[in-house]
Amino acid sequence: MIIKNVQIFGEDKCFTEGAIEVKDGKFSTVGRNISGEAEEVIDGEGCFAIPGLVDIHFHGCVGEDFCDAAPEAIAHMAEYEASVGVTSMCPATMTLGEEELHRIMANGGAYESRKGAKLAGINMEGPFISAKKKGAQAATHIRPCDVELFRAFQKEANGLIKLVDIAPEEDGAMEFIDAVRDEVVVSIAHTTADYDTASEALNRGASHVTHLYNAMPPLNHRDPGVIGAARDAGHCHVELICDGVHIHPSVVRATFEMFGADRVILISDSMRATGLTDGQYTLGGQDVFVKGPKATLADGTIAGSATDLMGCLRVAVKEMEIPFEDAIACATVNPAKEIGIYDTCGSITPGKAADLVLLDEEMNVKAVFVNGQKQ
Repeated sequence: MIIKNVQIFGEDKCFTEGAIEVKDGKFSTVGRNISGEAEEVIDGEGCFAIPGLVDIHFHGCVGEDFCDAAPEAIAHMAEYEASVGVTSMCPATMTLGEEELHRIMANGGAYESRKGAKLAGINMEGPFISAKKKGAQAATHIRPCDVELFRAFQKEANGLIKLVDIAPEEDGAMEFIDAVRDEVVVSIAHTTADYDTASEALNRGASHVTHLYNAMPPLNHRDPGVIGAARDAGHCHVELICDGVHIHPSVVRATFEMFGADRVILISDSMRATGLTDGQYTLGGQDVFVKGPKATLADGTIAGSATDLMGCLRVAVKEMEIPFEDAIACATVNPAKEIGIYDTCGSITPGKAADLVLLDEEMNVKAVFVNGQKQ
């Protein structure tokens, strides 16, 4: 297959007019002129050709949730995610009971990606968090960090856990970082940590911050907290939910200035209402009320997002004035690198999986390919 007449997003984060050849599910040749014949030639009509998006933090969509622990739920989510341009997904767990988490991990570990977005990993959000900053997580099942429990989950998940969230101020958290930092990305999340505590966690091996600004103390000029510590740790990457609800556009722009685009990862944090109408849903066993892009618990606490990652990408570019090229990299290159899959996807590079999205000038999805197969 050859896709011609497209603006190709390169590893240099610039667009170049050209064509893309796909063979055996992988990018074969990328350039201005591609000679030879192909069984199928697609005219890209000048569209932007970007890598398939990689969402490393979302809970569900189209009525499904990863915590439903059902293979058909993952398959349905994968189909929807691919329809909106997400070709690799790393869904998140919630703070649930131990037995339930065992089932969820085992279900993920046994899942085989056949159609739609690929299950590239699992984001373990909870139960090793702070009750004081639980957000939409259920306080009942919050517990101290437990290395052996994590490793049991990882074994059941068949090694799919790519990120594990912790509150570094809680008992045993620093020792947990010491033990697992070479096995998984440790993320600071749902925390009351001050600057010194967060800095110690980052120095000991944590390297990620979950949904920056949310479920943590704010940045203060005398008490910079997790946000200041993350900025000062050059190896730390931060998640941003650019749905227009979680973070003000001015703060998003300031974050890109403060961290630089190479350290920002766009996520959706979407829940099961995404792709459906307004109404009442659930997240982690709690009722969630959705109206427009906003999802909340009964007490008004924001409970995830009702916007998929492509929607967040559009908001970042069109409403928050983030440069198009930067936003694309933050939804493709950066997350793929963070969970260790950049050698197989995340860029339009010969030898990598042909995961590709064609966008028109208004950022509408015109076509999606996963492993070279049109979705």
